[in-house]
Parts: sequence; structure tokens; C-alpha cells
Amino acid sequence: MLEALRSVVQEVGTAPDLGAALTTTVDRVREVMATEVCSVYLLDDKRGRYVFRATQGLNQQVVGKVSLGPGEGLVGYVAERAEPVNVESVTEHPRNQYIAEIGEDAFNAFLGVPIIHQGQTLGVLVVQQRDKRRFDESEEAFLVTLSAQLAGLIAHAKATGHLAVKRRKSSKTFSGKPGAPGVARGVAIVIYPTVDLKQVPFRKVRNVAREVDRFTASVAETRSEIKIIAEKMADDVKEDTLGLFDAYLMMLDDTAIPKEVITRIKQGQWAQGALKQTIEAHLARFELMSDSYLRERANDLKELGNRLLSHLEKRNRRKLHFPKDSILVGDDLSLSDLASVPRERLKGIVCGRGSVNSHLAILAEALGVPTVMGVQDLPMPLIDGGEIIVDGFQGLIVTAPTATQKRQYLKLADEEEALTRDLEALAPLSCKTPDGHRTRLWVNTGLFTDVAKSLDRGAEGVGLYRTEIHYMMSETFPTEEAQRQIYREHLQAFSPRPVTMRTLDIGGDKSLSYFPIREDNPFLGWRGIRVSLDHPEIFIAQIRAMIRASEGIDCYLRIMLPMVSSVTEVNKAKQLVDQCFREVEEEGAKVQRPDLGVMIEVPAAVFQAESILERVDFLSVGSNDLVQYMLAVDRNNTQVASLYQEFHPAVLRALKHVADVALRAGKGFGICGEMAGNPGAALLLMAMGYPVLSMNSPNLLLVKKALTSFPMSDAEQLLTDVLALDSAQAVKQATDQALAEAGLSQLIRVRR
Repeated sequence: MLEALRSVVQEVGTAPDLGAALTTTVDRVREVMATEVCSVYLLDDKRGRYVFRATQGLNQQVVGKVSLGPGEGLVGYVAERAEPVNVESVTEHPRNQYIAEIGEDAFNAFLGVPIIHQGQTLGVLVVQQRDKRRFDESEEAFLVTLSAQLAGLIAHAKATGHLAVKRRKSSKTFSGKPGAPGVARGVAIVIYPTVDLKQVPFRKVRNVAREVDRFTASVAETRSEIKIIAEKMADDVKEDTLGLFDAYLMMLDDTAIPKEVITRIKQGQWAQGALKQTIEAHLARFELMSDSYLRERANDLKELGNRLLSHLEKRNRRKLHFPKDSILVGDDLSLSDLASVPRERLKGIVCGRGSVNSHLAILAEALGVPTVMGVQDLPMPLIDGGEIIVDGFQGLIVTAPTATQKRQYLKLADEEEALTRDLEALAPLSCKTPDGHRTRLWVNTGLFTDVAKSLDRGAEGVGLYRTEIHYMMSETFPTEEAQRQIYREHLQAFSPRPVTMRTLDIGGDKSLSYFPIREDNPFLGWRGIRVSLDHPEIFIAQIRAMIRASEGIDCYLRIMLPMVSSVTEVNKAKQLVDQCFREVEEEGAKVQRPDLGVMIEVPAAVFQAESILERVDFLSVGSNDLVQYMLAVDRNNTQVASLYQEFHPAVLRALKHVADVALRAGKGFGICGEMAGNPGAALLLMAMGYPVLSMNSPNLLLVKKALTSFPMSDAEQLLTDVLALDSAQAVKQATDQALAEAGLSQLIRVRR
């Protein structure tokens, strides 16, 4: 039976569409189980009924025409119970209900299993037989297992609009992530990739010199192309934003990607294969990361790799016509795709991959083009050339919009445009509540290209500078001097504002190609401060670089230790930091001693916060990891992502405990992560006493709007109320209601 199951699953999984998959299912199940009937019923969301969608053994003429409601007949009974129903003789079952058109009156034995995806019953898979019999456990297990495989396929079909018996051009909404604010309506112009690194085969070559020349020429052409695109956009965006293109040029430096590719070519691989190997080696380190900011660097590498490949293969993209209201749509759009559309004709952007941290989203925002990123299951061929609405505030796409939807979005666009103007006016102002309470809003960053946007949005400091990014973009551990130069750029850019530099945080989902860490459970393994303390030579070089970088600059340097779980780790790290400071001073540098702090990311640190604060100058809660570790939930795992709840009562109590400890100790403290950038959560954090909230730059003005509109006294009452609640849903509902009552309901909708 196991071998048969594998065979059926493989055939169903390779079916070209849902209809073929259902036909294959009923055919093969009837054959494998030696039954006389196999049928599939699927839920029609609008009607709330289970439609007869495929069969072998019953009347094919009524497929798509007959349906049953939950609890109606044995099929509805299976759907209602959401568990298998195994009946020896249907005539003796009280829920039995014959439907004459289907032609099932001759069959007695019945086994039905629900098709369930993420808690929703999408359909029912049924087998029937004339003779009275009870299907055995192995047969029931076979059908249950197959239905689980079928569930994912059906869910995908529902999302892409392929579920209808006859394809209809009806309005449908798809969810993604806000990329750049605004609402746009126009014609979808789908961009299909002309090259794909994944499809490149590996080939050995003899003429190595020729391959090196081919690749070197493609690098030169790509550099030139990037410079032309930057020049083309120079009139539309600020000079600081054009620094995005510098990131690509840096990766094309002779000592970076090209050097690795040429090394592989000299080992006998053709240029395309060497490029594929190099890009994939880098992608492997970025794509599995939980940090969305870091994952976006993988998209940058993909774009660069495909750009180089296109020059190697000399392929030209099909000529596209762009109407005056073009919405650019693609699974993996590049900056050159964006530049290919005349600026006056580009009204919106929809990308299947990426997030607000991607270079595409950053540039789109600079251009003022409404953008939605990370839209899954978008049926590109069906929407190409059709009318769509892009809601860059909520991260939604509406295909074939109705007249009512068009009116609604026109009104929404006007409202959100007013909100955007309102938010922009807040940028130069202090974050102070109506009753005078002051909160400082800082930014999380990692690349120099983030600086301009952060300062434009009123960032008062850096609460988290991810130093590991530069390690990950290097082929060896960066030298102390190389690090000093990079850190100095950031300190100068944010001077005199405080800059909090987190020491090397690798392990978990972040690895280095030249220092691989392979573990069965990396998130509970060798990561963060554990790696640094086991390799003091790496830690010392980094700390020295940070301290030396501050020389002669009016800046406030703070050094922060990640993934601390004991005071022993703090003591060891503090000794090394003190040693580095003494050494740099003895070498003649005129530097100030930096503040030393600890990230509170694991429950152990929460409950040792008091002891830790006796040894350091400040604490900063890393909310993303703290929620993950407290709730034992990997938010990137779709099976449990819904359980990742930052409003969970246990999380709130842990956060309040840290705040209470720090306030009693009179030491500095704050929080960085997605909670800090959530307007509702920010109200609660302010009420707990957190003086510093650090977040990704797009959320700065949203949070400032919330805090400057909401009295501290009201926030404290809200905190008292929610701490008495016992579920994340109840807390979230209470904070949303409080925002709505304060006239801030728009912040719930546009929060990114």
C-alpha cells in the first residue's frame, strides 16, 4: 500500500492542472483500492456547499451540478465532523441521503475522509462499493494520507482562481506585503524572465581562457548597464537613494563575485555553470534566514546573477508595449524591469517575491509608485493585460475589479494620501504624547543605503546595526581595518545620534560560507555570543574595529551582545571589551569607552535581567527571537506561523518584567524588532516604560503618529486592561479598538 501511495501522490503532484489532478485521483484510487466508486467533492466558498467535482463509477453528467451542505448526507456529515466516516451499509445510517442524479443508490459500503488544509475542510474524498463491508484500517489510512496530499494542491488552486469548473473573469483579491504606499489602478503588464540560473546545466570546457573572456565581458556590460539605469533614474529620486545601485557595483568588484566565478571557470566549468555555482553558494546562506531584511539580500544576488547570465547568453527580452496606466507585474522583478517602463506610464508594481526591505521596494517608494511585494499564487497568464488595483497600504491586489471596488479604492486612495502627508509632516518632530511623555524612535539597519531613508523619516538613533551582513558579503573574515572603515561610515552618517552595534550574530539561520555551522537544531545551537566567546580572536578584532571607528567623531557608540543566556557569558565578553578598550587607548587613540549592553532574546535572560544589568550599561529586547523562543514557534514555518503571536499574554508579561527591572536599576533599556514597529504594540511598550523603540525605517512615522496622538495616561489604562486578558486575540482586539477610538484606525490597516 505504501508503494501504491507514493505512485498515486507522484501522479497527482505532476498533473498539469486541478481538473487533471482530480481525475487522476479518482482513477488511481479506485484502481489501487479495488473499489467500484471514487469521487471528490469540493467546497464552494460563496455557497458554503460541497460540489460534486470528479468521479469514477458514478454519473459523470452531473459533475459540477450537484452539491451538499455541511451535515447534509454522508458527505456533508464527513465535512461537518472533519474526520473519516466508515459505514458498512449506508441504508442503516441515519445521515444517509440519496441523490438520484448521481446514481449511487446501488452502493452500500461508504468511506469518506475530509480534505483539510490549515484547519479548513476544503472537500471530501469518497470510495464506495456495492457489497456491504467495512473498509479496513490500512485502506482508511491510505485515503487519509492521500487527502492530506490533495489538500495543498486544492488550496493552491483556490488561491490562483483555477477552481471554477468554467473559467470566469471575476474579481479576486490576493494578499501580499506592502512595498510602497499608495493605491493605483491600471493594466497589468506581466514580465516573464528570459533567463533562469536554475535551468543552467553544468558543463566541462577545455578552452578556459575563452570562458574567462566571455564572463569578463559580461561583467563589464552589466556594470555599464547598472550605471545607465542609475543615470536614467537620477532625475526622479534623490542622490542618496541612487546608492542602491552601488551595492550591485560592489558585488561586481573584481575581488567579489567575479573573482569566485573565474576561480570556478579555471577549474574547468563553463562560464554559465560557474556563475550558477557561485550565486547558489551565496543564496544558500541568505534564503533560509528568518530576518526579512537579510533574506532580501538573496533577491539582490538573484537579480545580479540573472543579469550576468543574460549578457552571457545574449538574449533579448520580448518587445513590450506600456499603456499610459501600466502596472508592472512579475514573479521576480528587477531594477532594470522598473527602469524599462517610461516613468509617466508606471502607475504600480506587483512582485511575487520580496518585501519592504528589497531594493525594488525602496526604489519604488522613492519614485512614489504604489507597490505590493511577496504576492503568492498570482495567476500571471490570467491577469496579463487585464485591469487590476494595487493597494500598497494593505498589501492587496484586486484583479478584474468591480465598479463598487473601484469606487471604494478611489475613496481609500484619497484618505491614505491625506494620511501620508500627515505622517511626512511628523518626521522632524519629537515623539511626544499629548500629555508630554517622550519616547525615542530609533532604526534597525545594516547597509549604508539605509541611512538616507532612516534620517528622512526622523530616526533619532540606531537601535540595531547588523554587523553580520558585512561578514556574509565577504569571502573571508573581514580584517579589523576593513571593519573599522565600514563602521566609521555609519557612525559619521548618524553623528551625533547613538549607534548600537550588535556583535557578530551568526548561527541559527545565518551562516558564513568560509565558516560553516552544521547542526540538527541550529536555533538552539552554536550561535550569537557563543560563537564569539569560543573564537575570541574574531570577537576582539570586531570590538577593536568598533572602538577605533569612533575616534575623532562626535558620536555615541553602544556595543550590544546577542543571544546571551547567562551572566557567565556577560562576564567573559565584558572582560574582552575592557581589554580591547585598554589596548586601543595604549596605542594612542583618543576614544571614549563605549556603553556595553545585552540583547534579551531568550527566557533565561528575561529572568536574569537584574543580574545582567549589574554588569552592563543597557538592555535591549530582541522581540522577534524572544517571541519565537517563548512560544516555541518558528514564524517561517507555515504550519505554525499563525501561533507566532507577539500579543501573547506571556510575551507581554515578560516584556513588562524586563522594563520593571531596568527602571528599578536606573539603567538604559529599549526594544528592537517587529513589535516596536507595530503601532498597537508600541502603545503598550510605551506604557510599560520602554524609553526607546527601534524598528525598520518604514514603520517610524506610523509609530510616531500613534504615540503622538495617544495620551500616556490612556496607554497605561490600556496596558492594565490587556494584562488581565488571557489570549493574544483578545489583546490584539483591545489594542485595535483603542486605536480606532482614538481616530487611528488607518494605522491598523497600513501597518507594515
